[in-house]
Amino acid sequence: MKKRRHLWATAVAALLAISLFVALSATNGGPGFPLDDGWIHQTYARNLAQTGQLAYVPGQVSAGSTAPLWTLLLALGYLLRLPYLLWAFLLGGLCLLATAVAAMALWQQLWPQQHSTTWAVGLPLVLTWQLVWTAVSGMETPLFIALALFILWLYVRLAQAAQPSWALVALLGFSTALLILTRPEGLVLLMLIAVAWLSGSWKIKDRGQGTARIAWLRLTAVFLLATLLPLIPYFLFNYQTSGTLWPNTLYAKQAEYAAELARPFAARLAQLLYFSLGGAAEGWRGMSGAQLLLLPGLLWATWLALRTDWQAKRLLFTLPLLWAGGHIFLYAWRLPVTYQHGRYLLAALPIWLLYGLAGWQMLLQIMPGNGRLARILPLAARLTFALLLLFYLLLGATAYATDVAFIEGEMVATALWLAQNTHPDDLIAAHDIGAIGYFAQRPLLDLAGLISPEIIPLLQDEAALGAYVLNSQARYLVSAPGWPYTQIIATPGVQEVFTSGHAWTIAQGQNNTAVYRLP
Repeated sequence: MKKRRHLWATAVAALLAISLFVALSATNGGPGFPLDDGWIHQTYARNLAQTGQLAYVPGQVSAGSTAPLWTLLLALGYLLRLPYLLWAFLLGGLCLLATAVAAMALWQQLWPQQHSTTWAVGLPLVLTWQLVWTAVSGMETPLFIALALFILWLYVRLAQAAQPSWALVALLGFSTALLILTRPEGLVLLMLIAVAWLSGSWKIKDRGQGTARIAWLRLTAVFLLATLLPLIPYFLFNYQTSGTLWPNTLYAKQAEYAAELARPFAARLAQLLYFSLGGAAEGWRGMSGAQLLLLPGLLWATWLALRTDWQAKRLLFTLPLLWAGGHIFLYAWRLPVTYQHGRYLLAALPIWLLYGLAGWQMLLQIMPGNGRLARILPLAARLTFALLLLFYLLLGATAYATDVAFIEGEMVATALWLAQNTHPDDLIAAHDIGAIGYFAQRPLLDLAGLISPEIIPLLQDEAALGAYVLNSQARYLVSAPGWPYTQIIATPGVQEVFTSGHAWTIAQGQNNTAVYRLP
């Protein structure tokens, strides 16, 4: 009965938080998506529902989607003829709630002595502004996080079982494949589970005559089969479409931000780790979220996890921490960026929250003394965290409304102009193709390389990229804030025919989105 009340309280809190974000954006130029990428997913999903092809431009099959599972779920909304914004927000909200439920289950599995405080995990998760922001972003991130938390719970349950069930092992492998189909970096969790399995972290009873070894081989085969079956068609599709196993986006993003790799790796890792923990995006002062207050608890829980697993010679308490840290490590290595509120790093945030809360709970329990101070300090700590959580939730809702207004005022407005003022066969060269693909539905030359992989080698050479665009069949060029393409627009014969004029962008010192007719 108590579990049901905790679940309902968490669900209501998630609904209220999401409603706050959407309502505030609706009064400020929305509702909509805070990223142009959200419109990319909508375009893929609509085309999949209408044509049965994974294509960004109808009739042109593309390996540009890093999240085919998310595309499939969004496409279901089009097949059911549901309003696309409502369906995207509903999916994101369900994933946010699923993340909280999986986190509460993982909490009980790791620290059963804390079973009465599961509400203290679910509520902070659904009220953490970054997680609410991503739940209404139209992106695949909330699905990735929910799946990852479910897989971690399933792994811990299997590792603690007296004898692993082959059905649960198959479910673990299948879920891990779905995680990779949601985002390629799901491979990190798969590798960690493989290491834990090979290191003997799971118990397999030996009934003599080598039966333990046979059981181990059978379970390994079940896990591999369940993992590979969903992934083989995905890899074959990518290879036949673009000649690589992974989608174009994976390579395009790394090429686009390759200059960031010039900084020392230790500095990149420290910056991304600190930011994911709730620190400032730049420097060491300030906060980006209330979770930074949980750092002492996180450190204490990490120490206890390492000590416990070292003594037991297994990977149990430390594996979720290794996954969260490995996720940050991967981005520090290949894509060390913090833009858009660190959306690439958000997968680690629930683990930091979970272990931070558990660590604080254990620290408060071992606090010496039984006087007034010993009673007041825990209450003050919890109240401070709760107030900061709500404070940042309001700030996050404001940031979300601003983000949506930016995309509506720049990308969507430009796409609508193109839909009304260009010929359906005109080739459009653009860096941000999401809203253009969805609203204008024109042939596209993608200057970020997501659906035009031939662009990827040119991303670090502005002159070569400009020459390629001018020598292509593109009829129009669409610039973007931060991507003015000055060499191209300075070419004789290039004429500006539209500019968004969005005031907020100008106030930030950025160029507006503009459309240029090419000679």
